[in-house]
Amino acid sequence: MSDIDPRFQAARLVLALRQAGVTDQPVTEALERTPRDVFAPKAFAEDAWENVELPIDCGQTMTRPVTVGMMLQALDVQREHTVLEVGCGSGYVAAVLSRLARRVYSVDRFRTLVERTRAAVEHLGLSSRVEVRLGDGLMGWTEAAPFDRVLLMGAVTGLPEDIARQVGAGGIVVMPVMRDGQGLILRLQKQPDGAFAEQIIAKEAFPPLIPGVAREL
Repeated sequence: MSDIDPRFQAARLVLALRQAGVTDQPVTEALERTPRDVFAPKAFAEDAWENVELPIDCGQTMTRPVTVGMMLQALDVQREHTVLEVGCGSGYVAAVLSRLARRVYSVDRFRTLVERTRAAVEHLGLSSRVEVRLGDGLMGWTEAAPFDRVLLMGAVTGLPEDIARQVGAGGIVVMPVMRDGQGLILRLQKQPDGAFAEQIIAKEAFPPLIPGVAREL
């Protein structure tokens, strides 16, 4: 374990967030209060508060916290909102979201990641606001819709139709895409006519979201 005071590590992360333009106070406080080391593999616990990707099970990674901060700032989550997260990964982002939203629904295709997310969220006492299930996240979570906010934690070629139908009026989607060989993070807001207005948030590549449920892991 690191000898560095976790409070210092959290403060350093907040500084990195602000330097990257993440200044929304609820977002920075949620990231500061959510111990990333709880979600990181033990072998990487010392690096958990650093602004780096970390490998996790099933060939997946934990997204850099500054990137998470940029995405959550763009998502503009309010306390009364219901949020769908596609790709729970380690569970870290779902835990951060639970400090911002009324309810978080998170889907992953890997049973191992779903089970570990549930355990970590329960350990932090956040399970009353987070529900996690095994499934094809590209199909959304029909029975919990409509959603005020949707966050995709992997790249897609466009907004999946099933998810688009589950976004409530005026809802916002933040998602990575690959476009002309370049990775982008987009913010989409649903308009009164059902179309989505698009805004580029950052240039950053993510691994693709894969449809279906993994047969193993």
